[in-house]
Amino acid sequence: MPSKSVLEAKQAVVAELAERLKNSVMGVVVSYKGINVEDDTKLRKELRENNVKYTVVKNTLLKRANEEVGLSEMDSVLKGTTALATSDEDYAAAARILANFAKDHDFFEIKSGFMDGEIVDLETINSLAKLPTREVLLANVLGAFQAPISAFARVIQAIVDEGGVENCKPAEKEEAAEETAEAPAEEAKAEEAPAEEAKAEEAPAEEAKTEEAPAEEAKTEEAE
Repeated sequence: MPSKSVLEAKQAVVAELAERLKNSVMGVVVSYKGINVEDDTKLRKELRENNVKYTVVKNTLLKRANEEVGLSEMDSVLKGTTALATSDEDYAAAARILANFAKDHDFFEIKSGFMDGEIVDLETINSLAKLPTREVLLANVLGAFQAPISAFARVIQAIVDEGGVENCKPAEKEEAAEETAEAPAEEAKAEEAPAEEAKAEEAPAEEAKTEEAPAEEAKTEEAE
């Protein structure tokens, strides 16, 4: 029967595994059978550089940890040699690195995996493995935004060259609008002009009537 210290050590390992599983966004379980020391070192280095934690685990201890976090469905594949790769942030890194490694190593096999606390099938893991790296994704997003950003920069530079917002071309549009607004007034004046001319033509007639007034007065005097 195991001593008390051994049991406590195992309980500590289980508790650590359970905490690790709970805090990981993605985890992959593999069989590392047939891998040599050199290849294992290269694999661990690549996983570490991508913030993926990779450790060899005992099946019995991982089963207990799975039970604590609700991943017991994964227990059926926990046979033979087992290693666990987990990531706290990147959903694709572990799947991508391990799937690529398995292509060149016949005995290295992906057994199962989980994502956000739920078991996922091998098809999902393989799909995640095909995603580009985080750096490539960020580069693509940046490239998508570069064109609008450069256009925006040109607009800002144009404003600076014009001496400020108030001196930019939109102000010319406002002046054009003011000129358009004045046009009807000018047309109204043009329409009033013939009426003024008509009044000017009527003026001689009024003067003629004034000249006829003495003749009327003369007739009045003769009547007397």
